[in-house]
Amino acid sequence: MSRQGFQRRQRLEGEIRSVLAEALLHSVKDPRLDGVVVSTVSLNRDGTHAVVYFSVIGDAERERQAADGFKAAAPFLRRQLGQRMHVRSLPSLDFARDNSFEYGDKMERLFDQLHADGVIPSDDDDDDEVRDNS
Repeated sequence: MSRQGFQRRQRLEGEIRSVLAEALLHSVKDPRLDGVVVSTVSLNRDGTHAVVYFSVIGDAERERQAADGFKAAAPFLRRQLGQRMHVRSLPSLDFARDNSFEYGDKMERLFDQLHADGVIPSDDDDDDEVRDNS
């Protein structure tokens, strides 16, 4: 893929994300989507399919409710994209939970445990060494 094609896809992903986030905030009335955040959009190479990743705070039931809300709101959201974006064809939309926050939290806890066990030095130890060498 050319650099120009990559930049165009990134720009479209950002625009889709912005339009959907705004629609969730101001236009969608489904209570299942209250507090849901569109974190990122991944568009396939030819722009015909987009996976919209969302974040929601809560348990598995809350996640299921949000997924059901997106399923119900998908046609409306796609129409919103059509009204606000100027593209030849609109991508189909799939919605998936963004697990990157949970993954990041898990990694943070793992590093904290490794620091506590003394397996790896903490960042504070590095700061002490720098100050000692001064």
